[in-house]
Amino acid sequence: MIKSIRENKSKDASTVGEQTHFRTCNLCEAMCGIVVKHDGEKVLSIKGDKDDPFSKGYICPKATALQDLHEDPDRLRHPVERTADGWKKISWDEALDKVAAGIQSIQKKYGNNAFGVYLGNPNVHNLGGMLTIKHLLGSIKTRTRFSATSIDQLPHHIISLHLFGHMLRIPVPDVNRTQHMLIIGGNPLASNGSIMTAANMRQKLKDIKARDGKVVVIDPRRTETADIASEHHFIRPATDVLLLLAMLNEIYVQGYAKKARANNRAADLAPEIERMADFAKGYSAESVAPITGIAADEIKRLVKEFCEAESSVCYSRMGVSVQEFGLLSQYIVMIINIVTGRLDEVGGLMFPNPAVNVVQNTGPGYLGKRHSRVSNLPDFNGEYPVAAMADEMLVEGEGQLKGFLCVAGNPVLSTPNGEKLDQAFESLEFMVCFDYYVTETSRHANIILPPVSALERDHYDVTFNGFATHNVAKYSPVLFTKPKDAKHDWQIYIELAERLDKNAPLPLKAERKLIQKLGPEFILDQGLKRGPYYGMSLKKLKKYPHGMDLGPLKPMLPEAIKHKDQQINLNVDFYQADLARVEEMMASYDESQILLIGRRHVRSNNSWLHNSHRLTKGKSRCTLMLHPDTAKAHNIEDGQEVKVTSRVGEVTINAEVTDELMPGVVSIPHGFGHGRKGVKQKIAQANAGVSVNDLTDDTLIDELSGNAAVNGVPVTLQAVVASKEDNEINRVNDKVVA
Repeated sequence: MIKSIRENKSKDASTVGEQTHFRTCNLCEAMCGIVVKHDGEKVLSIKGDKDDPFSKGYICPKATALQDLHEDPDRLRHPVERTADGWKKISWDEALDKVAAGIQSIQKKYGNNAFGVYLGNPNVHNLGGMLTIKHLLGSIKTRTRFSATSIDQLPHHIISLHLFGHMLRIPVPDVNRTQHMLIIGGNPLASNGSIMTAANMRQKLKDIKARDGKVVVIDPRRTETADIASEHHFIRPATDVLLLLAMLNEIYVQGYAKKARANNRAADLAPEIERMADFAKGYSAESVAPITGIAADEIKRLVKEFCEAESSVCYSRMGVSVQEFGLLSQYIVMIINIVTGRLDEVGGLMFPNPAVNVVQNTGPGYLGKRHSRVSNLPDFNGEYPVAAMADEMLVEGEGQLKGFLCVAGNPVLSTPNGEKLDQAFESLEFMVCFDYYVTETSRHANIILPPVSALERDHYDVTFNGFATHNVAKYSPVLFTKPKDAKHDWQIYIELAERLDKNAPLPLKAERKLIQKLGPEFILDQGLKRGPYYGMSLKKLKKYPHGMDLGPLKPMLPEAIKHKDQQINLNVDFYQADLARVEEMMASYDESQILLIGRRHVRSNNSWLHNSHRLTKGKSRCTLMLHPDTAKAHNIEDGQEVKVTSRVGEVTINAEVTDELMPGVVSIPHGFGHGRKGVKQKIAQANAGVSVNDLTDDTLIDELSGNAAVNGVPVTLQAVVASKEDNEINRVNDKVVA
């Protein structure tokens, strides 16, 4: 143990010989432990850590990208300013002074809220950033904020706020012990979990089947997860709400809710639980089958097997969240788990108990205190939906955005109607990005501030331990000492905050000085000491370089509930009102439409990793997947170029004809589209692909939450190059004419 601790310490560049470093890969939610062999200056290898109590040696291909990102010659290592002659290197002091002056100039001229902020997903993978971003946001003093939350997991937060009293009190599947897992609109083999932090999901799902359990996947695509499941059912995109309503109805019709009620601890804590008997009463399996594409008998069987399993859990993710009925659908998923007695039970949906109790130390969140200026969409916890972002810049009037800060995000590729957002960023008077690449978004910036690489900072998963399927804790120290002329994210935040907020209260100034002196480690230490595990501290955690096993998930009700009365508030009226929209959808449903869905791959993570030479090897993954019947109906052949058109834009992409997709559905992966002028990522540009978000519609939203609806987008298809069949017809016609 002593040797391991010693080897795990940071090495300076003068150290020679092979060294061993243990850390957590922070490129996705899975928290996989890795062993990094290095010589003090260069990574020699990255492999899975067999002694990590959470991942037990498993890693996915993304882990090697840590080396690629660190060594990438395209990575910015100093601040740059955009000039008429291109990007120019400037000093940190000059950059921070100019950024502060630019922000203050915009706000003095147009008001505080004329300067907007966007926070991307990488923020939650960053210890220092997570613990200190509040200082930067507080110093900017704007209410015009956005984040990737509203094109991702926003429904989960709203439901947890309503039911359990805190936006981060999200229960996760007890995948390690369940006997029956129903997965709707999720592909955990590609995502490594997603609001279900779990390494090696392939093995976990195989383990369910090995203990005579069952894994059922419902998805418009036969995904990697569906391939290893016990069974898979195609469903028309964005009709999940109908399937779920019918399942909830069947749970009552078949008597399973009544049977579970006798020993249902969660239901005992929900005063409105009896109202759920009538919530979905009008939605029979027969009534939804024609639209969803799943036969009534199959829906009834799915319910029967789920309810009769020794333990079971219903899990749904992105495919359900980012559609027109995302919030209502996720609510019904939660209700199904509750009324069947699966919430807070072993093998069901359970609450993690992380070593750093973020729920205890943050506000609960809120919905709809304010609404966006142009589209009138509700804010959540101070953030407006990303679907409103471009209009806030383009539509003139009081409060129009004139300046913008983008922190660790690339919304041009990751939010709806990317072309429109491109134009919006171009219209700004001042923009700054925290990024270490010139991306599709940051190319619009006046100044780019690049933080250190992931291997030049320490790490602890403040966020994802809160979604973990097994309680663990692990601290990863710095591997490579940062260069003297580089800065951590938290250093940039604090130094910029000091420039913007010179009249801050003395306690706040003192806190910032303390962070500058001690770093975010001392905040982490306080969080560990105040957490639920007696005697925990950063000093103790450092003695376990592979991580600490804190045990399996345990029942936590009613203590997990943050409402003052410790009861589950089902908020039935709020959700029931949205059934009117469902009725409208059923009445006007057009089954002839071609519907677009996204997809992801285990070797990719949004747009982050497309400049990694290891992860971009092999055939192109940016293709238009479509079923043979759909291809035939549009005279499209495999490999042929196809023009895909939506209300907001069009792209041209090569077809991949496959029975993985159900007829009438097409799929384009998320995160590509690197062909825009001015991007400085050579590998990504060489594998540019197209952006699915040049097709997604910023007016297509979940009205209940404001979340973007990027699944189920209506599109049209047109073959760009004539097919063999068309060529043959042309040859025959030419012969006849001759």
